[in-house]
Formats: sequence, C-alpha cells, structure tokens
Amino acid sequence: VQLVESGGGLVQAGGSLRLSCAASGSIFSINVMGWYRQAPGKQRELVAHITTGGRTSYADSVKGRFAISRDNAKNLVYLQMNSLKPEDTRVYYCYASAGVYTYWGQGTQVTVSA
Repeated sequence: VQLVESGGGLVQAGGSLRLSCAASGSIFSINVMGWYRQAPGKQRELVAHITTGGRTSYADSVKGRFAISRDNAKNLVYLQMNSLKPEDTRVYYCYASAGVYTYWGQGTQVTVSA
C-alpha cells in the first residue's frame, strides 16, 4: 500500500485547510485510514480515523473543528480542518491499517500563524 498526502501549507489562525491522502496498491486489504500528527521532538499523536464502514473517531483536541471523510471508490481520505489554531502546527501523516500492517504517507506540513 502506498499513501500520498497533499493539501498542507501555511494558514492564519481561524482559517481552514483540507488534507487529502490517496491510497494505491493492495487497497482491498485496508480497513482503517486516518491521520496522525507530530511536532518536532514529540511523539506522533492520533488526530482522527475512519473505518471502511464510515465510523469515525477524533482526538479531543480537534473535535468539532476537524472532519475526516473517505471516498472508498476513489481510495481517498480527507481531513477537513477548520478553526485552525497555532497549536495545530505539525507534520500530518496519513496512515492505513490492513490486518497487522500499518502503512504511512510521507507527511505534509501544516503551519498555523497567530
């Protein structure tokens, strides 16, 4: 499975960004897709995930501001990020779980200026 993210960038506080993640390869094996994020020198933290059936889960810090969605036909997962805060500044990584395997994208930088 290969994952390619896009959509990161620089935005002012209160603004919005949408991240996209395109999956290719053995995609039939994927059940959960989602997003993690990581600040320099810190552990990667789960932001949100979505199952093949559409069940979602979010970190408390992003509930009500971020929304994850999935297009199974196009093998895409999105993360709509609204009301962005400077503390949301991280590298965001797309991931996919397929059985016992977890696959990662290369990461995309999101920077929120005050």
